[in-house]
Amino acid sequence: MTTNKWILLAEDNANDADLVQRALTANHSTTEVVLATDGSVALDCLHRRGAFASRGGGPPALVLLDLKMPKVDGLDVLRQVKNDDLLKTIPIVVLTSSREEQDLTRSYQLGANAYVVKPVEFRQFVATLHGLSSFWMTINEPPPDGPRQTISPPARLTAVA
Repeated sequence: MTTNKWILLAEDNANDADLVQRALTANHSTTEVVLATDGSVALDCLHRRGAFASRGGGPPALVLLDLKMPKVDGLDVLRQVKNDDLLKTIPIVVLTSSREEQDLTRSYQLGANAYVVKPVEFRQFVATLHGLSSFWMTINEPPPDGPRQTISPPARLTAVA
């Protein structure tokens, strides 16, 4: 059975989060985007804890992960997800403003599937997000469902602080 695909956006900057959400829904996509405003909330969402304890559905089809976040930074989120047997196959795209070589290198060492520097120009930003969404949500073939497989689709959420 197919479940609804959704994206977890881990982004603490409200303006960037709004831009990402608008870019992802600009083509009238029905893909749900769940916003986590810090790394701790992102982990809660992935582990179905706290505000996400009753969330149905499978894991996200994609995590868009900022690096510089409060509470738990993006690199630590990445490390925890890729070291968890139930979560490690979830694609994680680091979406950051950092051009630091050490961030790039460390992200790939920890298992990032891609590293994308946020474009400054709005049209390029939208085109980049459309490309990411098209690839990961439509073109990419994810691994077969594992232990987290579920029958019910995810509940509709927009943001949790």
